[in-house]
Amino acid sequence: MSSMPDTATPHAVTEVTEAAVRAREAAQVLALATRAQKDAALLAMADGLLAASDDLLRANAEDVARAEETGTPAGIVDRLRLTPDRVAGMAQGLRDVAGLPDPVGEVVRGGTLANGLELRQVRVPFGVVGIIYEARPNVTADAAGICLKSGNAVLLRGSSSARSSNAAVVAVLRRAVASVGLPADVVQSVPGETRESVTALMRARGLVDLLIPRGGAGLIRTVVEGSTVPVIETGVGNCHVYVDAAADLDKALAIVLNAKTHRTSVCNAAESLLVHADVAETFLPRVVAALQDAGVTVHGDPAFTAYDGVVAATDDDYATEYLSLDIAAAVVGSLDEAVAHIRRWSSQHSEAIVTEDLGAARRFVAMVDSAAVLVNASTRFTDGGELGFGAEIGISTQKLHARGPMGLPEMTSTKYVVTGDGHVR
Repeated sequence: MSSMPDTATPHAVTEVTEAAVRAREAAQVLALATRAQKDAALLAMADGLLAASDDLLRANAEDVARAEETGTPAGIVDRLRLTPDRVAGMAQGLRDVAGLPDPVGEVVRGGTLANGLELRQVRVPFGVVGIIYEARPNVTADAAGICLKSGNAVLLRGSSSARSSNAAVVAVLRRAVASVGLPADVVQSVPGETRESVTALMRARGLVDLLIPRGGAGLIRTVVEGSTVPVIETGVGNCHVYVDAAADLDKALAIVLNAKTHRTSVCNAAESLLVHADVAETFLPRVVAALQDAGVTVHGDPAFTAYDGVVAATDDDYATEYLSLDIAAAVVGSLDEAVAHIRRWSSQHSEAIVTEDLGAARRFVAMVDSAAVLVNASTRFTDGGELGFGAEIGISTQKLHARGPMGLPEMTSTKYVVTGDGHVR
């Protein structure tokens, strides 16, 4: 989805407009739903996914076969693939969201003014949220669940690579929502398989309240630059691990390996390693050997290329989100040099420092301008589920409204409720 047509055909506009109108009507009903009703829908969605697991896996197998036939990179195929465990994880994510507090109606702040007016700022749904995403069919369930719990109708536009999987998942979710008496149209796939339908969604200002792109840099840039609907930018993950002079090197080795190899195809996997010069002589042979044993190709500066099998790094390597068993690496002379490297190359997603020096940790946290900064922990923890938010919409790397993992509160706006007793100004 890296390039979109500037305009959409009248047919595409009509199809998307009709879907958005249905979503808007469904959102008005959902705005009145109680937490019990929304939670019942989420639990029915979870049960439905498990009951339809075989059908979902058959549909997904069609997508995976097409992807492999066309030479899709292994990391993307991994994102696309469903397994029984991943279907179970989708269902558990919906159950987790059902167990979380309902953000709608929460009073953010309030009180009684000097003139006796009662003022409350309360959380409210956006209304209609569009999600444009690539490859990962689990996003279909995650996005639908979070949007429903936060009172939003959702328009889902997945990539053509996952069309069979997404269609099967959406069908299950719609049946489940309807089974508890809520409008099925709170969950819809955007009609059409061409990019013109994406363009129409991006231009549906007034019908769609918010767009969230999830995918590669090309998709995100296209949506941010081409949409007339407000966009929350979710992040490409060029994430760094910095091993400080005061690091516990056993901890550092474990963190680097986990951050890089636990799952390579996700945005919170580490793509760059920085090592302080004071520990390089001891740590580099250990970390290079461990990474290579795990199948990782190290793209390094001259300090790293002194070791067999390390490839010389270029600027492109330091700028790359690999999503594969590759990592860029460099030795730095100081914490400040590490921060400067991160500020130059980071996508402002997640950065980690490994150190036993509290002062160094505090300085790193204060200076690194990313959505998540981790101290003595793997970047893989930048995840809504791991942080207790339930399933997430994505990791926001922008600075307005929401930043970091976007859970339920981030999927709401607010409005002011002012109550008087005949007050006039």
